[in-house]
Parts: sequence; C-alpha cells; structure tokens
Amino acid sequence: MCASYGLDPRFSDQQLIEEADEELMEGIRAWARRNADEAVRPTGRLLRNLNPILVPAASGAALEEAWWGFLIDGKPSRFPSINTRSERLQERPGGLRGRAIVPATRWFEMQKPAKTWHEFGLDGALFGMAAVTQRGRTEDGSWFTCYSIVMQPAPDRLAGIHDRMPVLIPAAFADDWLEGEPTRALMDDALLASADATRWVQSATMTTAP
Repeated sequence: MCASYGLDPRFSDQQLIEEADEELMEGIRAWARRNADEAVRPTGRLLRNLNPILVPAASGAALEEAWWGFLIDGKPSRFPSINTRSERLQERPGGLRGRAIVPATRWFEMQKPAKTWHEFGLDGALFGMAAVTQRGRTEDGSWFTCYSIVMQPAPDRLAGIHDRMPVLIPAAFADDWLEGEPTRALMDDALLASADATRWVQSATMTTAP
C-alpha cells in the first residue's frame, strides 16, 4: 500500500510528461512549496488536503487539485480506496475510464516486521504514478475529482522491503495513459512501461517516519 508520498519543489529533472509547458511545471512547484515538503497523505473529512494530479485536457494535460481516495454517497468510502491493484484493472478495465498521473519525487513504505520506514525515488527527479479517477461529492455538496494510485507487485530487488509499489508512468507513455482507450491492453502496456522506469528506482532507510 502507498499511503504517503513526497513532492519536493527542488526536483532536479522531470520524467512526468514529454513537452510539459513551464506553466504546468511551475504549478507543481508552487503547490509543493505551499505544502512545505510535508508528506502527501490521503484526504480526510476534516483535513481537506487536495493534491495535484495531471488529467486529460484539450491541450494534452492539465493540472488539477484532487481528493486522494474515493467519495461515496457524500463520505469517504468505507472500503480501501487510496490504492487500486493493477490486477483488478486488468480483470475489470472499466475501472480505467477515468485516469490521471500523480506527480511525486518519492514514496514511503514501512518494512515489516521491523517497522522500518523506507523512501523510494529516482534520485530527486520528478516522476509520475498512475492513478484512476472518479467524481465524488462531499456532504456539503462540493464535488471533487477523486483519485486512487495504481499499485503493482514490486520487483524482487524491492520486494524484501515491500511487496507492492506504484505503477510508474514514464514521460514517453504519459499521453497514452491519459488518452488511451480503457482496455486491458492499456493496463498491460502501462505495466511494461513501468518496468522500464522501475529499473532506476532507489531505496533508502529513513531515521524517522514520514
């Protein structure tokens, strides 16, 4: 499970989307500065931390602040919804109708049973995590785009720390992920693209929890 991640405005490079315009990138940096390098966490009923995602737009991609986790009947879902298994989307590709890319510079996982925290990243580069989206309404009638990060089995070299990891979307596959038809083939292709990006993932032990 990915229950927190980081977005550092000082990212050294970006692997998010090809030909990203400076306005989009500055929007990500501005949000990260406002977040003061705090770990990004699921959105709650009281603490409405809306987080940046890239969604399809007529111009290619647009930046939107969204609710992490699904809203059902005006409330956060009772079932776990901050993550969605890639296997489930392969079996039921209808869940791919809404998609987004989540910008991050690292994500965090706890290694059990030692309860040691680790961070994973691409040496400070900005990268994209696959997400599925749907619209959701809160009790006060406000509507939000809600997102769930797509998770896959971790490769052997990382599985000893945690058995799951986000599906990473390389810049060259970003348009395909945002605009492709919602089919099993799209999820299959995303996993292949992620495997190439995952080769560069580094992990480090953390001295404190995120």
